[in-house]
Order: sequence, then structure tokens, then C-alpha cells
Amino acid sequence: MSGREIITAGNGDRYFEFALLAPDSPVSRFDYSIGEYNEYLTREAQRSQSDHIALTWLVRDKADGGIAGYMALVADAIKLSVSEKELHNLNYPFKTVPAMKIAKLAVSQAYRERYKGLGSFMIASSLTIARTCDRTLFACRFLTVDADVEHNESVLTFYEKNGFLINEALFNKKRKNVSMRKDIYFQDT
Repeated sequence: MSGREIITAGNGDRYFEFALLAPDSPVSRFDYSIGEYNEYLTREAQRSQSDHIALTWLVRDKADGGIAGYMALVADAIKLSVSEKELHNLNYPFKTVPAMKIAKLAVSQAYRERYKGLGSFMIASSLTIARTCDRTLFACRFLTVDADVEHNESVLTFYEKNGFLINEALFNKKRKNVSMRKDIYFQDT
């Protein structure tokens, strides 16, 4: 696997493009190592989109049109503890703070073998979308995710590497997912 091509926020657009899931998208060929993620894309994503629950963005290979990955994005709001608010200089009485959530993120097995960094490229693209929403449509301070530790405990390291912090106010060791956030404007680390 050391011969994989490295994808970054700076070069990812040369290889990949984002397309909103359409009824005729060839999703049946997508193969992730966890069946639940394949099932979401093939059976649930279109309905979620039609019901205005989640928009699913496909990451398409510009060379052959293959689906390298996908991410489902939704509006969100997160609760922060007093210390978390202080960390982000948020001196407001509100219990929640506006955010955009990555509800699902998956990179196909074949593309994980060919490329390194595709998931981080997808997160960088999500940040761009969140910042665009904040500037033009509605307030959005954080990018959030519920890291799926049930299927992959190392996913926490992946999100932490991409600048996410665990949400103390929502942390519960017995959950199958760990709520995490990334401040899209300020970094104290």
C-alpha cells in the first residue's frame, strides 16, 4: 500500500469531482468494507434526500466516473460544555451552536487501496461547503461528525488528525458513535 498516490485539498480536484446523488447514479458498484455503509448508499440515501433529511454527495473519479466515496451532509446544532465554549471564545447563553454534520462518510475499498488522503480531501470539501453556507445562507460555526467507533475504533484518530475534538458535553463511552466537532474558523491548537 505504500505506492498509493496521495490526495490533498490542493490536488484532489484534479482527480475527483463531487456530484449530488441522482436516481440514476451507479451506486450498486460502490463497495465499502462495512455493509451498513453500502446499504445506506444503495437503499437509504435517495429516500433521505427526497425527504430532505440528508444530501448525499458522490465523489466521482474524473477518469472513469467510478464512485470513489460519498458523504451525506445535514444541518446540525451541538451542545457545548462551559469549558468547550470558552475554548472557542463563545460567550453566549445559547445551549446549542449551529453546525453542519457529516452524517456519513465512506471511501470505497478499491480507492483506499489506490489513494491515500481521500477521506481528508472529503472533509476539506465539507469545510468549504460549511463556510459557503455560513457566508451566504445561514450561520454555521462547526463541522460535526458522529465517529463510528463501533465499526472502526481508529476512526477517532482519523478525525483528530483532521482537526476534530471530542464533544465533552455529549461524550458517553457506551455509545456506538463519538460526537466530534471542528471549529471551521478558529483553531487554538
